[in-house]
Amino acid sequence: MGSESRASGEFRDFGGSAEPGSDREFGLRRIERARTAAGCPVARGADGVWEVRGYDEARTVLRSTSTVQAGLGVEMVSKLPKHVRRPVLYRDGPEHREHRRQTARFFTPRRVDQHYRDVMVRAAQAQIDRLRIDGRAPLSDLSFDLAIEVACAVIGLTDSRPGIKERLERFFPERFGTPGLTSWHGVYWTLRQNTNWLRVYVGDVRPAVRARRRVRRDDLISHLIDDGCSNTEILGECLTFAAAGMVTTREFISAAAWHLLSDVDLLAHYRAADEPGRLTVLGEILRLEPVVGRLSRRTTEPLVLPGTDGGEITVPAGDRIDLLVDHINVDERTVGARPRCLRPGRTVKDAGAPGLAFGDGPHKCPGSHIALLETDVFLSRLLALPGVRMASPPTIGFMESIGSYELRNCVLEVNTGDRA
Repeated sequence: MGSESRASGEFRDFGGSAEPGSDREFGLRRIERARTAAGCPVARGADGVWEVRGYDEARTVLRSTSTVQAGLGVEMVSKLPKHVRRPVLYRDGPEHREHRRQTARFFTPRRVDQHYRDVMVRAAQAQIDRLRIDGRAPLSDLSFDLAIEVACAVIGLTDSRPGIKERLERFFPERFGTPGLTSWHGVYWTLRQNTNWLRVYVGDVRPAVRARRRVRRDDLISHLIDDGCSNTEILGECLTFAAAGMVTTREFISAAAWHLLSDVDLLAHYRAADEPGRLTVLGEILRLEPVVGRLSRRTTEPLVLPGTDGGEITVPAGDRIDLLVDHINVDERTVGARPRCLRPGRTVKDAGAPGLAFGDGPHKCPGSHIALLETDVFLSRLLALPGVRMASPPTIGFMESIGSYELRNCVLEVNTGDRA
C-alpha cells in the first residue's frame, strides 16, 4: 500500500443542523487522499499529465469518443497476442459498445431484483449469523465473503473448488509489485502473478466453463462461451468483473458502515428509512467516499474541454488525462453548497447521487445497482442487530496504482447476551 493511517478512535457525532431550507446534513468526508485540496478544474502537470477536478469537464472526457482507457494495467494488456480478445475494460469503440449492449441485461435493476436479491439476502444473513455466533469479526472479512458470493452468482463462478477467497486475496494483494525480467523483484512478481492467474483458472474458471459447455446457464460465462471466447479470454473477463464486483464493493461496505456506526443521527435516519431512502443515503456516502479516486484516459485526437470564464482548453492527441474523482464529486458547481458534508437527498445538477463514483460514458460501471443494493441488504440487517458496534475503527490504506482506498482492522462486536 502506498500509505496507511489509523482512523481516530473517538467516534464523534457529526450530526448538525442543515442550512435553512435544505435537507439535513450528517458528517463529513473521512477518507482524504494525499493531494492538494484545491486547483483549477483542468490543469496540466509538470509531467505532462492533465488533471481534471471539475465535474462537467470530467464528464466531457468520459463521454468523448476521442479518448480510450488508460491506467489499470492497460499497458500490460496491450502486450497480449493480437488473436486474444481483450477484456471489456480494455476495449473501446464499436467492439466495446457491442459487448456492453449484449451484456446489459445481466445488470438491469429489474434483473438484479429478481435474480440476485435472494443471493444477497442469503449471503448477508450468513455473515451476520457468523458475527452473532462468534461475537466479533473483522468487517472487511464479512464484506469480502458477501461480495464474493454475489459476484460469483452474476459471473457464473459457481462450480469452484474450495478456497476461492484465498485465491482471490492472493490475486488482489494489498500491495502490488511491478512484474519484469530485469530484476529479482520483477521476476518475483512475474512468477507470482502468473501463478495466481493459474490458481484462479484451475480452481474457479475452468470448472465453471466445463459445466457451462455441457449445459448453458443464464450468466455471464455462458454468454461468453456463446460469443466464441476461449478459456483464456473468459479468465480475463472473470478477473475484470471480480475486481469491480468484489474488491470495490468490499471497500464501500466498510466505508458506509464506518459512517453509519460513527454517527448516531445518521444511523437513526438510515434505520428509519425505506429501501429507496436507504439507497439515497448510501449514494451520498459513495459520492463523498468514491472507492476508486482516479480514472484515466488517453486522447486519440485533440479534445476540447470547457475552460474558466467561458473559454476552452484543448488537450492534444496522445496525452493522458487523470480524472480525480474525489475532487470531482465535491465540485460545488454541480453538487451544491457545502459539498464535503453528507446530505442525503441533496440536489445534484445533471448527475446521479453518487456523482462520478461509478464513472460515466461507455465505461460506466454496469454493476452500480448491484453494488448499492448488495450494500443495503447487508447493512440494513447488520445494523438491526441489538448492540452492534465498532470495537475499533478502520485503518486507511491507499493503493496508489489504482487510486483506491482500503479499509482494514475494523472489528465489529455484538453483546454476548444478544447472540442467538
